[in-house]
Amino acid sequence: MLFKKIGVIGGGTMGQGIAEMLAAKGIEVLLVEKSVEKLNYSYQMIETSLDKQLEKWGITQAEKKLILSRIQKVVHFAELGSCDMVIETISEDIEAKKLIFSQLDQVCPNNIILASNTSTLSLTELASTTMYPERVIGMHFIYPVGKVDLVEIIRGLKTSDITFLETKRFVEEIVNKKGIMIYESPGFVSSRLICLLINEALHILQEGVASAEDIDDAMRIGYQFQNGPLEMADRFGLDSVLAALERMFREFGELKYRPSTILKKMVRAGHLGVKTGEGFFKYDKDGDRV
Repeated sequence: MLFKKIGVIGGGTMGQGIAEMLAAKGIEVLLVEKSVEKLNYSYQMIETSLDKQLEKWGITQAEKKLILSRIQKVVHFAELGSCDMVIETISEDIEAKKLIFSQLDQVCPNNIILASNTSTLSLTELASTTMYPERVIGMHFIYPVGKVDLVEIIRGLKTSDITFLETKRFVEEIVNKKGIMIYESPGFVSSRLICLLINEALHILQEGVASAEDIDDAMRIGYQFQNGPLEMADRFGLDSVLAALERMFREFGELKYRPSTILKKMVRAGHLGVKTGEGFFKYDKDGDRV
């Protein structure tokens, strides 16, 4: 496979990051969203991200235009039939994802790899909705996509060797990231570990042991984390963190995965982090801390 054209379904934070990263690598991207309004917003956020790099002399104006020119806005799945691979990156809703995979089965030739960016859900269950489960695989990029050089490659029960090897080649040779193979398990490796860290930080905050700022400083400065656990949660989306913890709690049945009360309250209040402008910290429209 040449991997010259990749479909990206979902224009949220991860979808934007994956689309931008692929376009910067010279790959043509078909970005898919439910509506023209959502597509335009996603495209605008990608442009904002490129403008930030432009301000810091990370790219030139010509490079920005070239990257944006490689991203095509799409609202109909039928256009994905010409892609060499499709990456689904919508929110962690198993039924919504299964619907997407069953639709992709109708429009993508059976040799095209269908990947999901899920961080906790079962690839075997997703693949069960397709006629060719051997071509379904997990490809979990980590936020921020452009800066983290790691991808978890998750095999479902029926994922074929050729699908895994071609996906690993895509990750390591085309997008130049380290690919690690994961056998299917809730949370895989990175989400399982980081969600536990975030949950423990939330318990510490809830107990009044330290402020949100000081908890994050302890890990950011003391252990050289790029962001502290609470800002990480804000950037992942508090609703996404809650969904991941609840999924692992159901699957493993261990109390350590039970989401903290404060996380549930924040989600119920609609304070989801960067995407709503407020979580444990406040953020401007560009996603920078206020």
